[in-house]
Amino acid sequence: MAEKKKVLMICLGNICRSPIAEAVFANIVKEKGLQDKWEVDSAALIGYHTGKSPDSRAIKTLKEKGITDYVHKARPIKKDDFNEYDWIFGMDEDNIDELERKKPSGSKAEVELLGKYDPQGDVIIRDPYYDDGSAGFHKAYEQCDRSVRAFLEKQKN
Repeated sequence: MAEKKKVLMICLGNICRSPIAEAVFANIVKEKGLQDKWEVDSAALIGYHTGKSPDSRAIKTLKEKGITDYVHKARPIKKDDFNEYDWIFGMDEDNIDELERKKPSGSKAEVELLGKYDPQGDVIIRDPYYDDGSAGFHKAYEQCDRSVRAFLEKQKN
């Protein structure tokens, strides 16, 4: 059996966008029967929320979309992650800049914007943390869903 490909989703605090992206990725992998091929996790650029569960609006959005079994505790990215994962996806340009700064030279992970795969061209997954309500979380979910599906489709070729 081939080794699983590993994906790490990153956002600033690991309580909004990256947990949504992780849950979406895991759900699509399960839906497509690809659990033996893919592994996913998420982490933060800063350790401010370490050990905390995702934002309640993120969890509510996932549940509304049928993902009811997601559990995660925020963690900061580690130097080893750059060699453990094949892809590290940031949600916006600031994430990518910080990931490139942290990435050790010669590490294997490809650092990319998750949204670059969005077939609708909605490249930046904006942080909804300071929003009132859940609309930004729903938008992040939809962007992640489109982007992950397109990414996985591209990997089949």
